[in-house]
Amino acid sequence: MEYTVQKLGKMAGISTRTLRYYDEIGILKPARINSSGYRIYGPQEVDRLQQILFYRELGVSLENIKDIVTSPAFDGSAALKEHHEKLLEKRGQLDLLIANVEKTIALTEGRIKMADKEKFEGFKQKLIDDNEKQYGKEIREKYGKDAVEKSNSKLKGMSQEQYAAAEKLGADVMETLKDAFATGDPAGELAQKAADLHRQWLSFWWDSYTKEAHAGVAQMYVDDERFTAYYDIEQPGLAVFLRDAVMIYTGMGQ
Repeated sequence: MEYTVQKLGKMAGISTRTLRYYDEIGILKPARINSSGYRIYGPQEVDRLQQILFYRELGVSLENIKDIVTSPAFDGSAALKEHHEKLLEKRGQLDLLIANVEKTIALTEGRIKMADKEKFEGFKQKLIDDNEKQYGKEIREKYGKDAVEKSNSKLKGMSQEQYAAAEKLGADVMETLKDAFATGDPAGELAQKAADLHRQWLSFWWDSYTKEAHAGVAQMYVDDERFTAYYDIEQPGLAVFLRDAVMIYTGMGQ
């Protein structure tokens, strides 16, 4: 079956403007242009649109989606299986959050008692899922699946007090780092204190600490623009300064 822009947009629940934009950037071209100048989409284009919308739902950027679906190695069937797994993970997270909210409602109404640990289970899982979606591919490639799973397991096992301590330590790292940046010396006392606090903070999340891994993640803060933006929003150049301080702290920059 074939569809015009209007019919395909209505069926998919997206605007005709979006479909035209997808055509302009080359992520979804129509099968043909008819004699009246209308874009016409066939079964292959419908399938591709479905894939695009799946990836969008999972938070993947259009630029990355284009690289994926236009690659000669793209396997639609394998992609659907991956989407299925991701959606099941997302459903699991939502089910956990829904159960958490329902318990909290019952708690406020005096129908049940709820342990503090239960109140945070859904939010810890959401943090894990958000990190997986944003950074999962990179950190698994860099540190391996086993290390990431152990880190996630450690987070799940954190008490409310441990999680609060980790959050406070993270804030201390940033404040000390900004003060150290003002000195301009990554080898100075303040910068090395920031690097040590950073080590302590990492140890909350990592199953085990090594100087090599510490230096590696500091380098990743510079190499990956998403991490760089996180630190540099506080102070431009902060990611590089932290990297340099950690390299000195670990002795890996020699």
